[in-house]
Amino acid sequence: MTTTADAGAAAEVAAALGTVLGVWAHPDDEVYLSGGLMAAAVDAGARVVCVTATRGERGTPDPGAWPPARLAALRDAEQAASLAVLGVTDRRHLGYPDGECAAVPTDDAVGSLAALVAEIRPDTVLTFGPDGTTGHADHRTVSAWATQAVRRSEPGRAPRLLYAAKTVAWCDRFAPLNRAIDAFPPGLPARFPADQVAFEVVLPDDLLDRKVAALMAQSSQVAPLVEALGEDAFRTWVATECFRPAAP
Repeated sequence: MTTTADAGAAAEVAAALGTVLGVWAHPDDEVYLSGGLMAAAVDAGARVVCVTATRGERGTPDPGAWPPARLAALRDAEQAASLAVLGVTDRRHLGYPDGECAAVPTDDAVGSLAALVAEIRPDTVLTFGPDGTTGHADHRTVSAWATQAVRRSEPGRAPRLLYAAKTVAWCDRFAPLNRAIDAFPPGLPARFPADQVAFEVVLPDDLLDRKVAALMAQSSQVAPLVEALGEDAFRTWVATECFRPAAP
């Protein structure tokens, strides 16, 4: 089912998520892909927990000015401020090295996530699809960890697992912009027909305002992109959130 466009639709989708556990690789992944839905879920009274595998300490073109420890501290503070804009106060970090998730022993990472699933008992787990959306190795690895963790759930207690997705229509609409900023490598993002996604929500203005403010709170990563695109184009680009069901 595809849902688009107004405040009622966003609230309806968010309410249906129940308790939400987001599992992501780096600070800001969570807001780009689910910021509006997290805010709407909090507004509906749901518990939202954000898990981040790394602190994004290598996310800079200038590692001399921003060595890993310094950037990790900045991005940690930025993420806390960002999530506060959305009303999300429960965030967890797995503490793995940025860019090296694939080298982490799988059983360790999956075990940590499975323990969180057992503790939090989410109704819905949100994460990347197997392609990692952008193809980033950390994204792909985190998707695999989250998938295995959910599948370790006790019978009858497995949460719904949803993968971030892009529809054919979204990809066609934003193809020129995506090429201009080199957002995705060749062949990505994967393109899904509308009937293969669980929902596609175009955020209403109030939720989009909060999402953009949350993204701007992570200015070390986001400000250069907003400057390159212009705020109006950036708002339009991040206004849609879409997820598809994981394969059984």
